[in-house]
Amino acid sequence: MQNPISILSTKVLLSPQKQALLNEGFSVTEANFIKTESSDFDLKGINDNLIFTSQNAAQSVLLHPKCSALKAKNVFCVGLKTKALLEENGFNVAVYVDYASDLAEIITLIYSNESYTFFSGNLRKETVPNALKEAKVNFNEIQVYETTLTPQKIKTTIDGILFFSPSAIESYLMENKIKNEICFCIGSTTAEALEKTTRNIIIAEQPSVENVIEDVIEEYR
Repeated sequence: MQNPISILSTKVLLSPQKQALLNEGFSVTEANFIKTESSDFDLKGINDNLIFTSQNAAQSVLLHPKCSALKAKNVFCVGLKTKALLEENGFNVAVYVDYASDLAEIITLIYSNESYTFFSGNLRKETVPNALKEAKVNFNEIQVYETTLTPQKIKTTIDGILFFSPSAIESYLMENKIKNEICFCIGSTTAEALEKTTRNIIIAEQPSVENVIEDVIEEYR
């Protein structure tokens, strides 16, 4: 018997996600390499449109006692799951795309005369704010969640690693080295964070955990 292919997920998966890998005979190790927590924030001075580039930001805003006051506003967001979460909670998503760079482009090219409030985390990329500033778009930013790195040493031998954010990569590399493992990334922003470390990178076609898992199954079949 050869040993099963060993996969490390840098965040704890939902049970159906993990099961999909186990059903294919993989051995799965999971650990959360980052921790996200809602920040304290006020919903004051909110502009006409809302920008969300992550599910964490949407979840934090939904937990706010005054969040229903925002439902009359249009939402511009990144990610299908973020869109679904907001729509399930009664928000109107006017524009949704897979990447922050595409969102920045759409806003600056088509909707630049509107005003925006960007709900963000402490480790957010500069993609959206820089583009809006350059195009002189009227926006403000409210930090609604905090990401902390939770690095840990992985002692087992790993064949493939699942990465879902640049901050998880940073956290992983604090305690571990990447040698010949194949790195499965949820999107190109995450993959960029690995470019100096490895060439063994596979990027999901759609930025979802399920697509990353499909890639793993596909790769080792």
